[in-house]
Amino acid sequence: MLRIETRHGWWLITHPDHARLAGCFAREWGNERFRRPEPRARVLHAIASHDDGWCERDASPAITRDGRPSAFSTELVGSYSAFEEIDLEEYLAVRRRAVSAIATDDAYAALLIATHTGNLLTSHVDRAAMTDEQLSILDRFLSEQSEFQQTLRDAIQRDSTLADDEKHEEAIRENFRLLQACDNLSLLTCVAFDKPSSLLHPLALRDGGSAPVDVLPLAPRHFRLTPWPFAEPELRFEFPARHVTGKCFRSSESLAEAFHMASVETLLVRLSA
Repeated sequence: MLRIETRHGWWLITHPDHARLAGCFAREWGNERFRRPEPRARVLHAIASHDDGWCERDASPAITRDGRPSAFSTELVGSYSAFEEIDLEEYLAVRRRAVSAIATDDAYAALLIATHTGNLLTSHVDRAAMTDEQLSILDRFLSEQSEFQQTLRDAIQRDSTLADDEKHEEAIRENFRLLQACDNLSLLTCVAFDKPSSLLHPLALRDGGSAPVDVLPLAPRHFRLTPWPFAEPELRFEFPARHVTGKCFRSSESLAEAFHMASVETLLVRLSA
């Protein structure tokens, strides 16, 4: 779950809906300067599906120790420091499901998602804030995932439907970076982030180079991207959310009841050059 605090409660957005929004960004990606993703269908599938492992957990929202909805929020942008919002083993199980659910049908998409998971759990985790037991659990998971990624790479090399240049490690890295970029832009949207940020990695250009993209909030869920990576000068997207009243809840059951009783509403994000 992702959350946006309001005067009387929280907007709650599920991880799969956040990923679908990231997929919408990816479908529009590319212009005379920025390269469109290829193999297009597989990359778009990976980006739109990269958080499907959260479906079961997000169907039953839980609370944190202080009674807030357990969810990704502005405080966690750029960091997975303490796993206070979710138990580590539960989090890793979600990440494992996100990859395995797609791997049997599309090794290419699964590898992009697995690489995304590995990056989150190496580059963005504060290991100093974790206990020895947590570190042991995390390192076993990373070792397991490293082996699994190799099986996916082997399957990709055997896939005759992929062009040779699409199988190259640089092409895979480029598409992983686009997944990270679209995921991050969707995260910024779904928590209404209000500080300058970026899309994490330099992103592929048509001339063979790459360029970072900066994100400047202009208003709630309205961002200016520089340089502009889309064909149209302005884009608007809608995504579903539910509003729950109350800042703290007595139990996970009371939050889940409020969530399921709330109507699904539509929020808007606006991107400008």
